[in-house]
Amino acid sequence: MPTLQDVIADLKAEGDALEALVVTLPPDRWRTPTPAAGWTVAHQIGHLLWTDRAALLAVTDREAFETGLTEAWKNPTGFVDEGAEAEAQKAPGELYAQWRAERIRLANELASVPDGTKLPWYGPPMSAMSMATARLMETWAHGLDVAEALGVRPVPTNRLRSIAHLGVRTRDFAYSLNGLTPPAEQFRVELTAPDGDETWAWGPEDAVQRITGPALDFCLLVTQRAHRDDLALEAVGDDTRFWLGIAQAFAGPSGAGRESSTNA
Repeated sequence: MPTLQDVIADLKAEGDALEALVVTLPPDRWRTPTPAAGWTVAHQIGHLLWTDRAALLAVTDREAFETGLTEAWKNPTGFVDEGAEAEAQKAPGELYAQWRAERIRLANELASVPDGTKLPWYGPPMSAMSMATARLMETWAHGLDVAEALGVRPVPTNRLRSIAHLGVRTRDFAYSLNGLTPPAEQFRVELTAPDGDETWAWGPEDAVQRITGPALDFCLLVTQRAHRDDLALEAVGDDTRFWLGIAQAFAGPSGAGRESSTNA
């Protein structure tokens, strides 16, 4: 499995890929709507800036983070949108420069977190590895929204491995978020890497409940960037089929997700 330094390198690379989409973007294109209702390109980058800044506080100033957490829970279903909206009002050049500086600083700070340290967050506390993986996941997912808005089709990379891992690890979290008890039985998840040369697997080889398919499709599912009916994921067992309907790799309330292309 990847090390912390591997994931941080992937986080930087994913940020670089998104940066390449917006670095020369004319100011008016920052107002281009994205697939997330009500969010423009500026909202997507603003959300990443807001969240990277919060993560940086979690790493460097726990007291300040917890103060912000108390404020956030005064509006638990709206604080994320409020943060994105506030950042999106900045001039595009300022927004871009601040996001770039904060994401780079966060990556560097995560590399120096001592082993065993638990960082506070809006969901369960996380290790530096989990935090870096979560930031990688969000950078990739929101980068997809920006790319779609700009008419760009990103090429999937093997950086998806850590995102898929997070999707598997958050299985029980998704159940608890929906007020449900997760199954005692572990699932087997087997995913084909984007390069087609590897199969990434989690869970017992002899598990009855199984999920197979492309890693890209699984990552699209757990980040709610595509409807399950539009994805080539095969589920064997009632529990796995149910999980695919509630799976999410991000903290906070479950979103509405994306409509199936057949209903669009």
